[in-house]
Amino acid sequence: MGILLTGADATPTGGGAGLIPMLVMYAVIIGAMWFFLMRPQRKERKRLAAMIAALEIGDCVLTTAGFIGIVIDITDDTVIVEFGNNKNCRIPMEKSAITKVEKPGE
Repeated sequence: MGILLTGADATPTGGGAGLIPMLVMYAVIIGAMWFFLMRPQRKERKRLAAMIAALEIGDCVLTTAGFIGIVIDITDDTVIVEFGNNKNCRIPMEKSAITKVEKPGE
């Protein structure tokens, strides 16, 4: 019975000492999330922006809808793409709808 009572009389010590390791652990988790989730997404956005900036007339493009066509005109934020063998199928679309660009010589 004496052993049980001595444990109850002990005063709590070190209550604030666990705060710093917990903050360090949160910082490591947030840093890992940024490194594995945000960084690759930012790199992909930069790659797409560079690809669209280098877009020229005559390039073969793949759209988000899965259509493959040839760029025949470029304006500030839109392009006119010609699809298929029929030369009358010309559709204006936003540059953001382009997912892949191939140059004619490739």
